[in-house]
Amino acid sequence: MVALPALTALEECADFSKTVEPFLPQLYSLPENLGHVFAGRQSISSLYIETNPLISGFAISVFLGAIFLVAAEVNRNYSQVDRFWSLLPTFYIAHFDLWARLAGVPSRRVDAALFFSTIWSIRLTFNYWRKGGYEVGSEDYRWEIIRKAVPKFVFHVFNWTFISFIQSILLFALAAPTYTLLLSTQFEPKLTSADFAYVAVELGLILTEWFADQQQWDYHGAKNLYKTHSKVAQGYTQKEIERGFITRGLWGYSRHPNFAAEQSIWFFLYQWSCFASRSLYSWTAAGPSFLVLLFQGSTWLTELITSGKYPEYRDYQSKVGMFVPTSFLPYKETVAQPKVIRTSELAKKYEQKQKQK
Repeated sequence: MVALPALTALEECADFSKTVEPFLPQLYSLPENLGHVFAGRQSISSLYIETNPLISGFAISVFLGAIFLVAAEVNRNYSQVDRFWSLLPTFYIAHFDLWARLAGVPSRRVDAALFFSTIWSIRLTFNYWRKGGYEVGSEDYRWEIIRKAVPKFVFHVFNWTFISFIQSILLFALAAPTYTLLLSTQFEPKLTSADFAYVAVELGLILTEWFADQQQWDYHGAKNLYKTHSKVAQGYTQKEIERGFITRGLWGYSRHPNFAAEQSIWFFLYQWSCFASRSLYSWTAAGPSFLVLLFQGSTWLTELITSGKYPEYRDYQSKVGMFVPTSFLPYKETVAQPKVIRTSELAKKYEQKQKQK
């Protein structure tokens, strides 16, 4: 099939020069081919099947980036990508799955990836919704802080590049390992025990992320109750709520267990693709690697803000790892020790007072 590479070994499924480079001309000719569709000289379904799914998926991400850019500039709201963050990776995996079915290519491994990704999307979308992310005018507070910290023109360039386009392409790149899974099904069309194991790990990470988000949600609910009604919610202490940030449950071992799980989900999809293609590494590492860098930067900014609001947060940072636990024991606040004044020091102070007289 023209839209897929002619491979002779399973290891070649992870080879960029054989699975991606030969199809780059399709990306360059795609605008012209779309023109043929609009002119009625070709059907959209035939163009879809004849175009390599990685190429068409990337093109969609660029197109969506342009839409995010226009929407952000028109509305002066820069959380356009945020609203689709929980949906687009699954959309791209579904795109690979749909293409495989229409092209008559085995898709069981892609089906398995779509299964866990759909559950991930449902959970994360729900969490974003209940926090008010889909309300009109809702925007990530960090964009406002960055907007005030840099010149107006610099922020617009930041939006034209990173916020709108790079993030949109990143969401496609997170799903790109599915392309390798799709190619591997040409050699192993049936699911193996390893595939089931990877799906189980992914579901476990999604469950971990759910526990972390729920614990944070419950804490903020208790915090709001204390602020509005001066009541301490059942299961919490006044001191714990007045601290201002959560340190119980998973948060006693990791400062951001939900972020740790989120990064791991896409790292393990990449690892799954490496295992399926019998490769130690591949070009699809770009997506999860960039995601790690993104979380490093965004979490640094979040913690900079948090440590400025809550004095104890620096102590928490010193004892608990940002993502990976650094201790088997949960966080315990440092108890201030009373200053011990020796008798000799009292005597010296008494002598000084006598001399002053």
